[in-house]
Amino acid sequence: MTTTFEWLRTTLVQDYNLEPGALTPDASLESLGLDSLAVAELLFAVEDKFRITLPAEPPPLNALNDVVQFIDAQIAVQHGELAPTGELPSTPSSA
Repeated sequence: MTTTFEWLRTTLVQDYNLEPGALTPDASLESLGLDSLAVAELLFAVEDKFRITLPAEPPPLNALNDVVQFIDAQIAVQHGELAPTGELPSTPSSA
């Protein structure tokens, strides 16, 4: 199963052309070159991927780990499916 951090890392590499080696949990969004518009776009992708609705004003998200914790907390509240290991909730199969 994919963890939230792994999904975030993959998304940032594929969609934002960031270097995988720079994407550590403690990496700041600013040091990665992610401005407020990029973060807003990323949060829209989070809503689509995890089938959650994020608050209009998220808490301060300074580092990648902050983003992961925010996503995990929202999944837990809205789906009640987050495992303590940070695994993604199962997605329904399309039949």
